[in-house]
Amino acid sequence: MSESTDHPVADDDRPNTRERVEVTADDLPLHCPMPGKRLWDSHPRVFLPIADSGEETCPYCGTVFVLKGPAGAHH
Repeated sequence: MSESTDHPVADDDRPNTRERVEVTADDLPLHCPMPGKRLWDSHPRVFLPIADSGEETCPYCGTVFVLKGPAGAHH
């Protein structure tokens, strides 16, 4: 089934469309899908241990999260 061009869909309305997301210490503990996303239930919530590595990939949708700045006291 192909996507109709008659009714364009915003990126936030499609599940797992963002490939790279920058996050800060305010977003920790990090999980995907992130809070506030319209499609918050597009896959099971998975917590990602980004504080030490600085970059993590969601095993469900492949979104890459990059930590900008220090992790702070959240980790």
